[in-house]
Amino acid sequence: MIKNDNNNNNYKQVSRAAAKRTESSLKKGDTISALFVGVGGQGIILATTIVANTVINAGFDVKVSEVHGMAQRGGSVEGSVRFGKKVYSPTINKAEFIVALEKLEALRFLPKLASGGSIIVNNYEIFPSPVFSKEISYPEDIESRIEKQVPNCFFADAVEIARSLKEIRVSNVVLLGIFSNFLPFENDFWTDAIKKSVPTKAADLNIEAFNRGKNLF
Repeated sequence: MIKNDNNNNNYKQVSRAAAKRTESSLKKGDTISALFVGVGGQGIILATTIVANTVINAGFDVKVSEVHGMAQRGGSVEGSVRFGKKVYSPTINKAEFIVALEKLEALRFLPKLASGGSIIVNNYEIFPSPVFSKEISYPEDIESRIEKQVPNCFFADAVEIARSLKEIRVSNVVLLGIFSNFLPFENDFWTDAIKKSVPTKAADLNIEAFNRGKNLF
């Protein structure tokens, strides 16, 4: 489910408006930026690869950043995808979209979200090592803090959907399904990108995860 009281209709309204706005921007030659954040082991590299392949399928130029941060399991990581008619740099100052695979990372990267942008947050907590050592506590009010700062925020139980598919590792692709509704690209472009980006034996599972996210409403 999407975890925001005003979400069901608001999600459809915001996502459709974002897709139309993005389509218009691309036609004008603008560059669109999407930032993916989370922790090591959550599949940010795969997520950015699928988006990049989708963009290429749609006929646009794309630049993907290296993943920054500690890529080992548990470390904070980020990756970016920038696309348009011609893209000269993968560097993001402000992103029209943020897809956060973990709640605390969503809060951490909010300053990177452009005014009027949208953030999709996996409703999932991974405690950093200082929490386990009791140096700090994990914030209990992350959702309310994000909602106060960003009107277009959506919390999704992507891990629960992935668990229903008996593979928690596809939660990143569930989030891509949700995110796809904010972009003006045909579904076939996405499914082809998934097939190009994952092993053949995992393609059907990942496409199902994507469709679960895309058709959450």
